[in-house]
Amino acid sequence: MTLVHYSTLKFYTMLDMMKMMGKMKEVQARLKEAQDNLVNVTATGESGGGMVKAVVNGKKQLVSLDVDPLLLKPEDKTMLQDLVIAAVNIAAQEAEVLAKEELRKSTEGLVPNIPGMDLSGLMG
Repeated sequence: MTLVHYSTLKFYTMLDMMKMMGKMKEVQARLKEAQDNLVNVTATGESGGGMVKAVVNGKKQLVSLDVDPLLLKPEDKTMLQDLVIAAVNIAAQEAEVLAKEELRKSTEGLVPNIPGMDLSGLMG
């Protein structure tokens, strides 16, 4: 390889790296936007045949809890606690699925679709 070819190759390699860095900045910007939007992604979990409903956002924060007044008896305290925990857990699991889908959509075309590659850890 001549010196001219090596210099040209080095130049194009540098250009490719600059493009890749630009692409990474775009991915980071989209991920940040997706993270910020997760507060608007919500999922609902129900237990006790709908007597307890919990809504969790994509950041796994409980944002709403509805308890049927029929469950508000002192003797039903333990059952109510169990139903609330179940509803919140169902909503949190669904919110996690929705958050991953939102992240996937926000990075579509920027990040290669590699089976098993999970970017959910980048959601903060």
